Order: sequence, then structure tokens, then C-alpha cells
Amino acid sequence: MNDYNEGNNSMILITGGAGYIGSHINKELNKKGYETIVIDNLINGHESAVKWGEFLEGDLNDFEFINSIFNSYDIEGVMHFAAFTSVAESVEFPAMYYKNNYKNTLNLLKAVKLANVNKLIFSSTAAVYGNPKKVPITENHPVNPINPYGKSKLMVETVLENESKSIDSDFKYVSLRYFNACGADPETEIGENHNPETHLIPLILDVAIEKREKIAIFGDDYETFDGTCIRDYIHVCDLAQAHIKAFEHLQEDETNKNPLKKSNIFNLGNGNGFSVKEVIAACEKVTGHKIKKELAEKREGDPAILIADSKKAIETLKWEPKFTDLNKIVETAWKWHKKLNE
Repeated sequence: MNDYNEGNNSMILITGGAGYIGSHINKELNKKGYETIVIDNLINGHESAVKWGEFLEGDLNDFEFINSIFNSYDIEGVMHFAAFTSVAESVEFPAMYYKNNYKNTLNLLKAVKLANVNKLIFSSTAAVYGNPKKVPITENHPVNPINPYGKSKLMVETVLENESKSIDSDFKYVSLRYFNACGADPETEIGENHNPETHLIPLILDVAIEKREKIAIFGDDYETFDGTCIRDYIHVCDLAQAHIKAFEHLQEDETNKNPLKKSNIFNLGNGNGFSVKEVIAACEKVTGHKIKKELAEKREGDPAILIADSKKAIETLKWEPKFTDLNKIVETAWKWHKKLNE
């Protein structure tokens, strides 16, 4: 199923690879010539999104299932996306989030160690920072998550750090803290398909196709230039490239023994902030549809501004985001959204 092979036959295990971000990473890895094994329980993912590599349906709470994969395949590294990701849901069902995001990751790590696999890329989140004290947010910003989702991700980061510092282990990891993932594969083979949808851009596009009556703006009196929240939107294909760069970063460490290329944490963002009103305006421009808006109450815990400082990833990983223009980001999302709703 790999039509892209460039000669790199390293095998990567992708957990949660039938989801939004995991499926885009799977495509980019195969384009680069990597072989992939995708596992997903399909609670939120879609088997139709796994168009590359080999797919195995299963859950990380099943240790025997995970262990059998490492026993059956020569896996060089793991990219770990399998997680619940809704902040609101995590507040309502915290135990479910700690079990799925944290406890199940311990199962994965147990199998990783037994198989002597020593490289893992972790899908983390800007939610580990909580309400920022200063923006743009660097990796040195204090971590203080304010919801179970962010806390569960930080707990995994802590375990990964401890494992990497173990005296008898050569385990290494890179934790990638995303800001607002958005956009879709420009070739429209895959894209964003959540149910229910919680991300701003596809919700606005639902209004454009008359699937939704209006879009809610949660507060318009924030201390920002237009009163609405400002967020950092990073295209999913740029995220995918960062994961590959992070894995290569760990591979280089093995060959060069460079102390600068060991376990690390990186922010992944565009570096630009766009307000809710700016995103709505971009969607109106790209789609040609007027978007009906409704002012709603502020949501508890919504900071006014969240913008990433991604200089560390740009300098260390030699990563360069390609989709920096909001209209271009929305164009890829709109093209996919129309196809998904045909």
C-alpha cells in the first residue's frame, strides 16, 4: 500500500493512527519511505483514514494485544497519539481520561521496554501550560494544567522523562506540545472528521454548508484587539513534518551521540495568533458564504491569548511550518469539508 517509498524501511508503530492527526502523520511517514503499523480502537478514529501501512484494530488497555505487535514486527520507534482529547469531556469524566490517556500509556511503555524499542514521539498539548503567565509561550513556561485532559498529558510526560533518565535504559522520547491543530491534507485523501466536532474552523464551515445554523462566539470583551480570544492555529501537515523531524532527531542521536539530540520537549505552533472573529472572516472569504454568529457566555478557563514560541523546534529540529497564512489553512479545510459532506 506504500506508493511513496524512498528507500527508508524503518518501521514505525502509530497508536491512534486512524484519528485526525495520526492519519496525516501516517501519510507523511509513508511518503518518506517509512513502513507503518497503525493501531486504533476506532472509538473516535476512522478505519477509512488508514490508507497507508498496515491497520490493526485494538486497544491499549489490552497489554497482550500490544505485546503481540512488538513480538510480530521489527519496530524501530513509536508515535503515540491514542488519547481522548476533549477538555470539556475530561472535566465531566476525569477518571475516564486518566485511565485512557495515562494508565493505557503505561501498558504501551511496558511493551516498548520489553521489546527494547528505545524511541517514542509523544503527542502532547499546550493544555499542560494552563493559563499562561506570558505569551508567546516557550517550553520553559511553568506547567500548570487546569483540566484533567491537560493533567493526563503532563502525567505521561513525567513518566517519559523518568524512563529516559533511568540508569539501565537507552530509552529516548520527544514530547510535542501542539497548539490548535487545523486544516486538512491538500490532496483531500484525509482530513478532520470528529463526531461530535469541537474545533472552531470545521464548526464554522458547518455553518457555510448549512449543516449548522450559526457559530457561537464565547465572549467578546477579552483584552484583545477585537475582544475575542486569540489562538495559534497550526496546520496538521506541518505537525506531521515535525513528528518526522523529531524521530530523525532521535535517530541522529544514535549515530552521532550528540548530547543536544537526546530526549526533548518542543512547542508546535504557527507563531501567529488569530482571533475568533478573524477566523470567521477568513472562512467567509474562502467559502463565499456569510457566517451567522451568536454571542455566548465566556467559557470558564478560556485564556484571552494562547500563542506558541516554536523557535526551539525550528532551530533544533530544522522544522519549518509551510502553512502560515490563515486563508491557505482554511482553504485546505474547506476543500476537505465539502468532500466529506457530499
